[in-house]
Amino acid sequence: MTATDGRERTYTWVDPKIYVEAAQGRSGLELFQYLLETNTPPPPISQTLGFRLVEVDKGLAVFAISPAEHLYNPIGSVHGGVYATLLDSAAGCAVHTTLEAGVNYTSLDLAVKFLRPMTPDGGEVRAIGTVVHSGRRTALAEAKMVDEKGRLLATATSSCLILNDLHRVRS
Repeated sequence: MTATDGRERTYTWVDPKIYVEAAQGRSGLELFQYLLETNTPPPPISQTLGFRLVEVDKGLAVFAISPAEHLYNPIGSVHGGVYATLLDSAAGCAVHTTLEAGVNYTSLDLAVKFLRPMTPDGGEVRAIGTVVHSGRRTALAEAKMVDEKGRLLATATSSCLILNDLHRVRS
């Protein structure tokens, strides 16, 4: 086997500014509903890993991915970073759906428990994030990852900092 044995993956993405523009004047829930309804292209991280938003409601965000070889680590299984990215996305976006227009968040921490390997034979995998608590300054969310057979692959908890002004994060 050589480094170039015929496997290749290419993808494109749109300028991430479209999501900032889409958020203007919309609550978090309205933003995600808009993104789903308009078939807005997924953000760059979603394109890179191949996952997509499939469901959203207040306090809920669900992402789906079809495990594939390009996500494998050197020991032949889907890399733990893929789990963490999907669980973080589901938990964080669930929190975002509870926020008013102009209010943002950032993850403070993420604790992941890996329970089963994610493999292509398990079919499509879903990361389901739900809000456990939402206060003025922080929120707590949980996420779980299940395959098509309903097997629990991983769980996570995430604390998020609620920001009234996104520019505070950048300074």
